[in-house]
Amino acid sequence: MLSRTADNLFWLSRYVERAEYLARILDATQRLSALPLAYVGTGNEWESAVLTAGCAGSFFKTYETATEENVTDYLAFSTANPSSIRNCFEMARGNARAVRTALTGEMWDAINGTWLELKRFGNSPSSREETSRFLRWVQESSLRYDGSAYRTMLRNDAYWFSRLGVYMERADNTARILDVKYHLLLPDNERVGGPLDYFQWAAILRSVSALTAYHWVYRESLKPWLVADLLILKEEMPRSLASCYEAIVRNLDAVGATYGRQGPAQRQARGIRTRLQNSKMDGIFQRGLHEFIGEFITENNRLGVAITEQFLQ
Repeated sequence: MLSRTADNLFWLSRYVERAEYLARILDATQRLSALPLAYVGTGNEWESAVLTAGCAGSFFKTYETATEENVTDYLAFSTANPSSIRNCFEMARGNARAVRTALTGEMWDAINGTWLELKRFGNSPSSREETSRFLRWVQESSLRYDGSAYRTMLRNDAYWFSRLGVYMERADNTARILDVKYHLLLPDNERVGGPLDYFQWAAILRSVSALTAYHWVYRESLKPWLVADLLILKEEMPRSLASCYEAIVRNLDAVGATYGRQGPAQRQARGIRTRLQNSKMDGIFQRGLHEFIGEFITENNRLGVAITEQFLQ
């Protein structure tokens, strides 16, 4: 396979996954902001949404304050934000068009149909209800594309590079949402386990479709260390860091077997997976969750560079 084709497939999947993640962040923030002040506290949930999305620097160059209208426009519709939902789908469709012959008909219909329907939404919904419908549509569109890829692609190098994009992006997103929750959403004077803590953690779990899974696994009320355990170490949870890296290693090994060689990307991925497998929540909290996640994000980005240098250039 040409490296250019592999690169387009890798980033096509990353952009679709990123669009879904932004929709989930906006949906969770909208839920929190609709609750009474007694439950959501005095913090600015919309500022936390920008920080979670990783674009606070560019956002505050454009806007002075983080309001619902400003944040929704910037993360969902702004052409000035390279990672807005609109731009993610635009770039995903561009990558798909470049490798049209590497996609199945169902995959192309899913991404091209999403791109065409996106144009019908205009620049921005006029109400919160319309915004909610748009965010649900984004998540459904992402699931439709992901399902078409999973159910119709041959299990070959095109499929493996496509899945690598999904799991690299998903791991980064899960890590960022956890980090922001621990350090920005909960005010210093709010006790852990209080109503504010509960509703914020519930919103975070909903944003990664994990609230029901949490209760199935732990069968007790929401506790920060158990939420962290679910989203970091539980391989059974599809969006956990451990689950993402199990899939990353598996797909990199499949690529390596196809081309008959291993390289830095495989070694780095196995090293990260091993560290996750050997980690315990007690040790992570003693060392510092923020530091653990910060190192993970750095290593995940470093792996992205290694994959690019080894396969995509």
